[in-house]
Amino acid sequence: MKKLPIFLIHLLLPFLGFSQTVCTPESRAKLESFLTKLESLDKNQSANELAAEIGQWFLKTEYVEKTLEIPGPEQLVINLQGVDCTTYLESVVALTRLAKQGENSMEAFEKELETIRYRHSKNEGYPSRLHYFSDWLAQNETKGILTDITQEIGGVAYPNAPTFMTENPQFYPQLSDPKNVEELKKVEAELAKKSFHYIPKDKIQSLESKIQSGDMIAITTSIKNLDMVHVGFAFERNGRIHLMHASSKNKEVEISSMPLSDYLAANKSQSGIMVGRWK
Repeated sequence: MKKLPIFLIHLLLPFLGFSQTVCTPESRAKLESFLTKLESLDKNQSANELAAEIGQWFLKTEYVEKTLEIPGPEQLVINLQGVDCTTYLESVVALTRLAKQGENSMEAFEKELETIRYRHSKNEGYPSRLHYFSDWLAQNETKGILTDITQEIGGVAYPNAPTFMTENPQFYPQLSDPKNVEELKKVEAELAKKSFHYIPKDKIQSLESKIQSGDMIAITTSIKNLDMVHVGFAFERNGRIHLMHASSKNKEVEISSMPLSDYLAANKSQSGIMVGRWK
């Protein structure tokens, strides 16, 4: 087999981290600056406090959807230049966990991100990615990354049986492969068996004193075949809980101008929230 020229190898290196990883030079530079900043953080802070602080490093970052949907085999995509609500959350959580561990290497970040994003903490192809956020929440609780405190703080039963992806494979290029569809049908069937809770949006204000800055906020929906429609972090401001998130409406990472309860009240399809606390 013909070897690649040395100059071409050097050209490709910034894009290829370790096994099955894609990261542009711009994203790598931003990530490396964040990894350096981890050294200055107070390691005695709780994971929640660190998440709230690190989450603010991304303010004004551009909102870009579907950055994980690249052609070919599933790869670990690292993109800090443009984030959607989930990739923003995952990046902050990975950095928070590194801060608690006293780690700040690119390799350690890749490992954490892969652990968070995939079912068995390992990229084993497209179906192994945690596509449904209720699955993401349940799997990462099992891994010891967070605790779902929704029921504990007053949540009620949430009927959860998402089937949107397998009912609409035309929206997902990777679901042109019937094997991927069948694997996701198994995921959906297992999710339907699990017990979930949520806080209806008309109860959020009365319960928000039990929510802390840095808590994970997952927004549930009244759309029957979906589980969640948005995620972010709780952020306390002037005694009220707001949402720090990658906003598809305002096209950037921001802290909502309205308190969380008012933010949801303005959207008919958003039914309530699930709350996770980092370990």
